[in-house]
Amino acid sequence: MITFSAVVFFFLLAFGSFTYYWDTASPQTTCASCHEIESSSNMWAQSGHRALLCRECHGTALSNGFHSLKEKGMMVVNHFTEGERRDIKLDEMDVLETMENCKRCHGEEYAKWTSGGHSATYAAIFLNEKHNAKEQLNSDCLRCHGMLYEGTIQELVKPLSVNGPWTLNDPGKSTQPVIPCLTCHKVHREGLPAVPANPSDPKKIFYERKADLPKALFYYRYEKNHVEVADLPSPTIWDGVRKVELSDDPLQRICLQCHSPSAFHQAGTGDDRTPRGIHEGISCLACHDHHSNDSRESCKNCHPAISNCQLDVTKMNTTFADSKSPHNIHSMRCVDCHTKGIPKRKESRD
Repeated sequence: MITFSAVVFFFLLAFGSFTYYWDTASPQTTCASCHEIESSSNMWAQSGHRALLCRECHGTALSNGFHSLKEKGMMVVNHFTEGERRDIKLDEMDVLETMENCKRCHGEEYAKWTSGGHSATYAAIFLNEKHNAKEQLNSDCLRCHGMLYEGTIQELVKPLSVNGPWTLNDPGKSTQPVIPCLTCHKVHREGLPAVPANPSDPKKIFYERKADLPKALFYYRYEKNHVEVADLPSPTIWDGVRKVELSDDPLQRICLQCHSPSAFHQAGTGDDRTPRGIHEGISCLACHDHHSNDSRESCKNCHPAISNCQLDVTKMNTTFADSKSPHNIHSMRCVDCHTKGIPKRKESRD
């Protein structure tokens, strides 16, 4: 007679064997065998992450608690019933869980992001008393802050007025980031893994290197999809009646989706920081680090240690050195300091 303990033992053995197989087998024979996941699998097969197993980024049905177990379970139920068969996409909770795996390989980028403004939390953005008293919160706030939030602005924060105090309806969101990694990056994006250069002919290394696609995209909240930078519009921005010259760096188009001027397209309005004056035509990313937004080391990329004015440019009275300076680094002109005219360059003497 088979004892209860033996039944439990064989059940655990079978379950453990199946779980081990599912976690180690090729995705084509496990996850991708489900036609609902086939399109995601095809994208993964062309991406730079194709050497990784699904679970290395997404975890398993048991690794992320009840949330992921329920989600995977409902996928199975809906597959065999007339239940809702929606496109399989990561919700905000999934994205935050996936980020924990992103930083295992992209530790440097994650550390920089953490130190920059794009790691701001829901509490920092939506409970900011100074901002909320000046401008009423509205649904368009979520276009850049909280792109992956699935609710409405009314469901997120209250009250929607310039009179506080303001609170989040779900206190658990206070410490969650409003701009996580996957708002600008896509795991299943087409790409090639890096390969070592061929040192046999050093002169050919430059010419044999393939041009890399921009690694960032823009997550468009209203369509719940990423948009390639090539498909993002390059806006027309005006400085009075003069058209501002914009950098041809395609990645700057992502910056301009959020750091954009008002509906009148006037430079410097809204949250616009488009370079004008002496820096006009320079890309945002020529000065700002991609992940930390830091610009402290950027001046030396273009300027010598001493400028034509015989001054260290990093110590000039601009917002680069002092946030209270009247000279905004994004829009300053030579005449802002040289009010009596720009002096002629001094000839150097040997």
